[in-house]
Amino acid sequence: MRLLKQLLVVFLALSVIAGALMIFAFDVIKIDWIVFMEIQPSFDDQEEPLPVPAQSIPVDGPAYLPGMGEPVNPVPADEVSVARGAELFAIHCQMCHGADGRGTGTIAAFLVKKKPADLTSAAVQSKSDGSMFLTISYGIFNPNNSLFPDVKFSGQMPPLGENLTIRERWDVVNFLRTLRAAE
Repeated sequence: MRLLKQLLVVFLALSVIAGALMIFAFDVIKIDWIVFMEIQPSFDDQEEPLPVPAQSIPVDGPAYLPGMGEPVNPVPADEVSVARGAELFAIHCQMCHGADGRGTGTIAAFLVKKKPADLTSAAVQSKSDGSMFLTISYGIFNPNNSLFPDVKFSGQMPPLGENLTIRERWDVVNFLRTLRAAE
């Protein structure tokens, strides 16, 4: 009888321990264990990006240095560059300027105050490559915007400097030069 009582106590103790482990294992009672990952600073993607270091130059090189005049086109206007420019023009510019570059894109009908430029015109084609590059990079803005005085963009051409890399902008410039020949 004494052996049976001892065996019953042992099984009871083991079942209490197993029950307690099951409670913790199935998160009935949650214990927050401290791990080193929890006590170090962490940030979500783009939560607090570090500022760009002073006087740093992007990997592609400087696109434009203020006060140094217009940039010079470093990309030769070969077949590859013009083909890439045509593809990028179709994605980013065609909706306003049209497939032929004459300012007759699908959005042009909705632009009342200022229509898109005719990129085949002599006025546009007479501009330097650097001037076209800066227009693509920084857009066309109205400094006398009375509706939104703190916003430089006023519904004219938006800046595409964040959409296109430096090389892609030069490819678009090289493609725009072919529109003159198609005239």
